[in-house]
Amino acid sequence: MGMPTEEELKTALAEAARMREQGEDPHFLAKSLLNYTYQVEQLKKVLKAADLFYHSGMAVQEQTNLKRAIEQVKENITRTSGDEEEYWLMR
Repeated sequence: MGMPTEEELKTALAEAARMREQGEDPHFLAKSLLNYTYQVEQLKKVLKAADLFYHSGMAVQEQTNLKRAIEQVKENITRTSGDEEEYWLMR
């Protein structure tokens, strides 16, 4: 199975948003797609920050940016998971 094209993903996300707005998501597929897409976007920021950090000779500013990106992802996942601290304790 290949990745969806940019256009396919855009279409799927639009349909997922419509489904959520209309309350037509009995198996939580739309909710899951929207949430995981959001998390992937956040993790892309962490990857970019990590890449810059390692290519910068591990400079202090890049280390701070990486730490912030990681904390932002943790906060967003915790906020959207509803499990609060329990989510990170299980990891």
